[in-house]
Amino acid sequence: MEKQDEINTITINSVEYVRKDSVKSLQKPSGKIRIVILQRGWVAVGYYSQEGSNCELNRASIIRVWGTTKGLGEIAYGGPTSKTVLDPSPPLKFHEMTVIATIDCAEEKWETKLS
Repeated sequence: MEKQDEINTITINSVEYVRKDSVKSLQKPSGKIRIVILQRGWVAVGYYSQEGSNCELNRASIIRVWGTTKGLGEIAYGGPTSKTVLDPSPPLKFHEMTVIATIDCAEEKWETKLS
């Protein structure tokens, strides 16, 4: 029986290859993509998850410039515009009491924009 954390490899012509689905960083994170408005003016986007009062955004970016004419809803539905500035971030961890609001995003518009 195969272990959950075991990485499956194959060697071809002396080059070792790893199964794509065995590398966690390549797998799609769990949770929906959301824009999260936090205290002190921080606005971030990523795959949102929550366990108890602890929240996390994976494949996160800080939204430094919205680049919209219709507010955050515009990029939630349509994805980032050509004027949106995203600063990639390591996973963001924050307490639920620091959340002002979250906005569900159209995942197909954001999946390729999140690292």
